[in-house]
Amino acid sequence: MAPMHTPPHAALDAGLAALGLDASLAAPLRRYLELLARWNRTYNLTAIRDPGEMVTLHLLDSLSMHAHVRGVARLADLGTGAGLPGIPLAIALPELQVTLVESNGKKARFLREAVRTLGLANVRVAESRAEALDMPGAFDAITARAMATLADLVTVGGHLLAPGGRLLAMKGARPDAEIADLPPGWRVEAVHPLAVPGLAAERHLVVVGRTAPAGA
Repeated sequence: MAPMHTPPHAALDAGLAALGLDASLAAPLRRYLELLARWNRTYNLTAIRDPGEMVTLHLLDSLSMHAHVRGVARLADLGTGAGLPGIPLAIALPELQVTLVESNGKKARFLREAVRTLGLANVRVAESRAEALDMPGAFDAITARAMATLADLVTVGGHLLAPGGRLLAMKGARPDAEIADLPPGWRVEAVHPLAVPGLAAERHLVVVGRTAPAGA
């Protein structure tokens, strides 16, 4: 793991290497972080302001799930805020089509500017609450980072999933209580521990799918 005193650029380079990602991703990821830091001074998009912490807690944390998103064609990032994890994933996986779902107007404005500035042709912004997004069955996967409980996520976003689609929920400690509270019709398919370079705290990716319909 990169030590806490490592300069942000070096921490990003080391983190990408640890995650098995190409070093060429560092440049667009830094541009995104610079844009976020600039907007954050006025719009307060994130409480994290230290550049080193932003590399670890925003970029590398988001990218820690990249291996589990490969092969997904269409991803909706619910309650994405400043574009996390959707924008880092879209940068790392240009074949992935990402829809950033965010109801807060100032955050949605930042997201549109980030997509334009970074030239992210594989990203669109939906200024909407997840439950109000009228795109039923449009996505192979939905994701969210510490937005809500698993039960709440499938309640507000389940309609967006195509048949066979999955919720890929980023969590800290393994959320056994949330898993037990999933509503009927949903089940956990896997819980993957995630290693975030430079971070000692626990991270898990919980994969949730629909159970087979009755009579299937």
